[in-house]
Amino acid sequence: MFKAVLFDMDGVIVDTEPLHHSAYHEMFKDVNIEVSDDLYASFTGQSTFTICEQLIAHFNLPLSPHTLVDIKRDHFKYLFEHDKSLALIDGVLDLIKDYHSNGMTLVLASSASMVNINRIFERFDLNQYFKAKISGADLVASKPHPEIFIKAAELSEHKPDECFVIEDSTNGIVAAKSANIFCIAFNSPHSKGQDYSKANVVIENFSEITYNKLSDLLSAV
Repeated sequence: MFKAVLFDMDGVIVDTEPLHHSAYHEMFKDVNIEVSDDLYASFTGQSTFTICEQLIAHFNLPLSPHTLVDIKRDHFKYLFEHDKSLALIDGVLDLIKDYHSNGMTLVLASSASMVNINRIFERFDLNQYFKAKISGADLVASKPHPEIFIKAAELSEHKPDECFVIEDSTNGIVAAKSANIFCIAFNSPHSKGQDYSKANVVIENFSEITYNKLSDLLSAV
């Protein structure tokens, strides 16, 4: 039986993608580049720093990744503080409470910066449910590299085969599977153009993976 769940954040817990989309595109305008929809979609699940490294290489920009990161994060901070409509994804708070009340260990494993993770967790009072939080932005490698989930499992203090990941991006799913951790893909309406074929299970609604349904889920795979 699973003992720990490793949550992605953007697209799973909260839909900050519209804010990130706006912040990135404001940054693109600031540095005078045009990023195609396909290129932008390929960034899903990666850290801001990694994305900025790729942008510099792709467009041969005479800037450092840190400069681009700072521009993008300034835009995101402004948007976050002024968007009153931002809400948790439907059903996820009930799922978090369900797992927590049944003694599961919850760890957040997100490519977002820890500053943004803390903004979300404080705004929606989520710290009380999670044992630990880890930011891919603080690691050597970004998703699809498995480092973030290997470290998240370690933070849970459970074996990888006692953990499972909830992800909504191609890069996150590849990272989970490369870490040899069971992966549930959430077919989020907010995540477009992602490949869920490598996930162990694909769900449309969090009610499909409540605590009492996890054993049935395992036996069905």
